Order: sequence, then structure tokens, then C-alpha cells
Amino acid sequence: DFMQASWDIEEVQAKGIQHLASFVKDKSAFPCLLKCTEVITGAMKTHIDSLELHREGCTLLLEILSQALEQGVMMALDECVASCLLHTVRKHSENEEFLSSLCTLLMMVSASEVAAENLRKVGIIPDLLSILRRFLHNDEICFSCCAVLWSLAVSENSGDQAVLGSAVPVISAVLQKHLQNGVIAESACSALWALSLQGCVTESDCEPTAALLLDALRMNPERVVLVKNGCLALASLVRLSETAALAILLDSKGSGIELIKDEYHLHFDEPGVAEALCLLMKEMVQYDEVMLDMRSQKMEKLLSEIKLQFPFS
Repeated sequence: DFMQASWDIEEVQAKGIQHLASFVKDKSAFPCLLKCTEVITGAMKTHIDSLELHREGCTLLLEILSQALEQGVMMALDECVASCLLHTVRKHSENEEFLSSLCTLLMMVSASEVAAENLRKVGIIPDLLSILRRFLHNDEICFSCCAVLWSLAVSENSGDQAVLGSAVPVISAVLQKHLQNGVIAESACSALWALSLQGCVTESDCEPTAALLLDALRMNPERVVLVKNGCLALASLVRLSETAALAILLDSKGSGIELIKDEYHLHFDEPGVAEALCLLMKEMVQYDEVMLDMRSQKMEKLLSEIKLQFPFS
């Protein structure tokens, strides 16, 4: 109440945020802190020039959201809060250190479908892409932004397809740069899957994107989520274009079919991986030339193995 009554006085807002932060360790205070998110973001929006207030506000919001996720509480932050976060991103678009924390906050916020939709509505996608282009070297920013874009693509409506289409080359650049970092590669593969599902990958991008996804699978074969989402992304690309299917067959770094077999045998007890691989093969056999090649490489044997392993799925 004190912060709201003196919303225009920066020192009051800063002291208020500091005082609220002192309750973070007190579990009984959590329900009350949950109600303070709009007051915190309101202070950040009103005092847009105060980096220190923004830092402390962002840190406190991260603490509150972390506790919420731990307790299974989904915080559906409204459009006003989303707008405030966008203003904060724009104000500090050059501050790499602060953006790292801010992008982590956006990732946690976007876990809620409602909040992700509100972030999309206020137009945050171009800003995320701009941040990725500028800070392609920053692991934390790349991981967080790809995760946010995945959430936004999953919740997007057709009106944003053109905006999301411009994300494909940026996410591909992230994946290319961080192929050996399994955490970032997994986040980027998931984002590419969501974008391909929305039909945002152009015909000309299908082949290079498929080749890049195969590289990610080769470099990170042990990561279950990456393998599953990478195969689902490949299946979406193959559904869009035969060139993607041919890229899998004729990849210059080795047979994509052999890679599929290797991935299944590595994760033979993971139903999610088996299902993704089956979906990929189902999309590939719609093309006669590709199906003949798959037959010659004894794919029936692999399908029989999967059927035996998961007889009731």
C-alpha cells in the first residue's frame, strides 16, 4: 500500500522492493509476495531510468517465480506486466549482464501459457531476436531466449507467422554457434520444432535446417529431450518438403538413416524418442524415392524392434 501510495517517488519504490526481498526466505510470506508482482513491475515501469531499481526488482521477481515453480504454482501474469517487462528489455538492450537475468525472468514467465500469450501480444518477438543477434556468444541469453521463443511459437496465432518466420535464421545461428553445448542446442532444437510446426520454415530453409538438426543429434546423442524434439522438428520439415527428407538420406557427414538407428538403440527404453522416430519415418515414406532407400537400408527391421519393445503403445 505504501509503494502504491508513493508510486512516483523512486526512493520509496527502491526501499519497498528491498523490504519485500527480505521476506523471500520466509515460506509463510510466499502467498503475500505472489500478490506483489504487479507492484514490483509497476515500480520498474514508472522509474524506467533507474538501473539499480530494475536490477533489484528483477532479482526479486526471479525469486518469487522460482518459488512459484517449485510449489507448482503457475503465475499467469497479465498484459500490463508483460508490457512492463518489454519496456525494461528495450531500456537495457545494450546491458549484457542485466539482460542475462532479464531473459531468465522472461523464460520463467513464459512457462505460463497465458503469460506467454501476453508477451506475444505486446510484441516482444523482434526484441528477443535482436538480443540474440547481438549476444550470440552469451550462453545464458541464448538458452533463455530460445526457450521463450519456443513458448511463444507454441501459443502463437496465425497473425504472427511473418514475425516468427524471421526467427528461423536467428535460432539456426544460435544452434550453429552452440552445437557442442547440449543445454543450448536442446533449447534451440525445441524452438525450431515449434517454428516448423507453425509452418514458419520456408522451402529454401528446409534443407539447411534439416542438416543443422542432424548435426545437433550427432553432437549430443545422449540428450533425450534434444533427440526427441530434434526428430520431431525433422518430421515437421519432411512434412513440408521432400528436400528435407533427401537431406536426411544424403547428408554429407553420414547417413541420416544410420543416425536414426543409432539414436533408437541408444534410447531404446524411451517411448518419447521411439514415437518421435516413428513419426519421422512415417513422414519420410510419403516420398517414393525416399521409401525405396529406407527399404534398402532395412528400416523394417528397426520398426519391428520398436514394435516388440512397445507392444502396448
